[in-house]
Amino acid sequence: MSKKTKLAAAVAGVVAGTAMILPAAWAGSPADTPTGEDRTRAGALQEVWRADFDGPAGALPPSSDWIIDTGTSYPGGPANWGTGETQTYTNDPANVSQDGQGNLRITPLKDGSGQWTSARIETRRTDFAAPEGGTMRIEARIRMPDITGEEALGYWPAFWTLGADFRGDYWNWPGIGEFDIMENVNGLNTVWGVLHCGTAPGGPCNEYDGRGGSTTCPGASCQSGFHTFALELDRTGSTEYLRWYVDGQHYHTVSSADLDAATWANATHHGHFVLLNVAMGGAFPDGVAGHATPTAATRPGVPMIVDYVSVQQSG
Repeated sequence: MSKKTKLAAAVAGVVAGTAMILPAAWAGSPADTPTGEDRTRAGALQEVWRADFDGPAGALPPSSDWIIDTGTSYPGGPANWGTGETQTYTNDPANVSQDGQGNLRITPLKDGSGQWTSARIETRRTDFAAPEGGTMRIEARIRMPDITGEEALGYWPAFWTLGADFRGDYWNWPGIGEFDIMENVNGLNTVWGVLHCGTAPGGPCNEYDGRGGSTTCPGASCQSGFHTFALELDRTGSTEYLRWYVDGQHYHTVSSADLDAATWANATHHGHFVLLNVAMGGAFPDGVAGHATPTAATRPGVPMIVDYVSVQQSG
């Protein structure tokens, strides 16, 4: 969700039927089969950071843990957050606040002049990393905005990370690495997981598309219930892995064997920070819809609801 024309031309979709054409770079990276060793490793993970959003209704996320991004870009960074998204991010509790029931709500709104606002937050900590020989898992329990069809056009909720060195530079993407743990657009019952790395355009991660995979949410749709979205960075063997999960189901993998050593290390062998946001419009939802979003039919006021965010490590 940073400096990329996210799947603008490479993904075609039908909003009602979810017919997709995925980029060629995505075709060769299926989920590897989790082994007993994987499950044992996951069991050894210990939580090192957690956000539960247990504040009173209407309170902003705690400033000790979170930075609230505002405006239409980082200072000196690319316009529209580098994605073509149309909203302005604010620190208004109407856009981002705790609900008094243990959740954070990020709510896109539209004013009388047709301008959209929403929210984007990122962790103060930038040191979430897998130690050499160990594993890191980042997960969150999230309910995507409960809206589908034409009313959902332009909604772009996301749970993701950026490499620590992005903070304060804003022009070194994608080399510093981006892990899209959960992305969704236009109210589709689909979760996308993507690695961005290397150089753009093109490069070893086929930017601006990245190396991604997708799946439907198990059981209840992505919009009609909470789901747990997770990424594991596994550095326990000679081959290292990024693995994506939804509700414990492993659906996508990228390994160090897929990339040259320097590109992999530059994307993964350092700290990251975590972001949560709901964008409106931009290259990804536009590319899937086949036209500009949001539209006059898009309905404001439907939040992404976040129960918790957890970072775990082993090794």
